[in-house]
Parts: sequence; C-alpha cells; structure tokens
Amino acid sequence: MSAHATPFQIGIRDLVGKPGQMREHELEAAFADRVGEGLAAVATSETVAIDVRLESVHEGILATGVASVTADAECSRCLVRFRLPVEVDFIELFAYDRSEDSEFQVVDDAIDLEQVVRDAVVLALPFNPVDRPDCAGLDPVTGERLAPGTEWSPPEQLDPRWAALAGLLDDEEAAQTRAPEKE
Repeated sequence: MSAHATPFQIGIRDLVGKPGQMREHELEAAFADRVGEGLAAVATSETVAIDVRLESVHEGILATGVASVTADAECSRCLVRFRLPVEVDFIELFAYDRSEDSEFQVVDDAIDLEQVVRDAVVLALPFNPVDRPDCAGLDPVTGERLAPGTEWSPPEQLDPRWAALAGLLDDEEAAQTRAPEKE
C-alpha cells in the first residue's frame, strides 16, 4: 500500500489482473474532516460502515457497495437537533491505466474508497431535513415549537393602518343585511 494510506484503503493485490475474480470486504472508518454543510453533516468522529464487493475486470477493479453512517442534523422547521441515519449505494471503477477517463485509479495494488463514499454521502444528505414527517415547525409569533398536527392561524389583531378599511367592510356588510336582495 502507499505511504498515504487512509482508513478507507483496501489492498487488492489478489485481484489485480485476474478478470472474473471477486471478493467481499467489510470495513469501518471515519472521515478526516466534516462531511456536508448546512443543516445536515457527518462529524469527523462518526464511524462509516462499508460493505463492498470488489470485482476484477479487464479495465480495473469494480467496487460496488453500501455505506452507512449517522449525520448530525437540525430540523429545518422547528430547529431541533437530531441524528439522521444515512445509507448510500455506490458503484465505481478503479482503473489500472492512468490514461483512462476514470476518475479513480488502482495505486500500489490498493484502492481508496474515501472520495467515492464521501461523494455518495454528501449527495444523500437532505437540504431541508425534518426530525419527523409531521413536524409543524415554530409558531411565528411566539417562536415556540408547535405540537404535531397543529395548524397555525394568524392572530385576529388587525394592523392599525388597515383599521379604516375594516370599518368600510363592516358598513357594507351591514347595508347588505338591511336591504333584501331583489330577484
């Protein structure tokens, strides 16, 4: 393996140049830095569980797998912090030849899954996470968390600038109730 080994690196010496050979591998690792921005992200201390199947093909090593991790999130409706399980699938070809168009290569008879898993996890993180599907959010007046199933309705107080118009509406309604409609 190379001098820049990461916890996501897997030795594949037994598969190199043997098309048709396959091996399954499980590993646990943690990202070197925070993954994700905004309301949901994976902390550096979080363990990523990876189940991967490595297949030798003529062009390189095909890695197919599933990565599972738990992200720290903040509900976009009520601002409550919660833990969000994230599970992603990935498929990537690690090419033998550096001249190929492949983004990833086999280096020193090893492959490094860190960037592949990082990209898949970032794409799976929601832009607006919610702690539960029926989250009602916050009351816009008091700022307190609304109970599930509660619908917010604005207070009945009128803006003083519109009070004169409300008076006109009341006068029109009173006139309609006094005069019966003619058919």
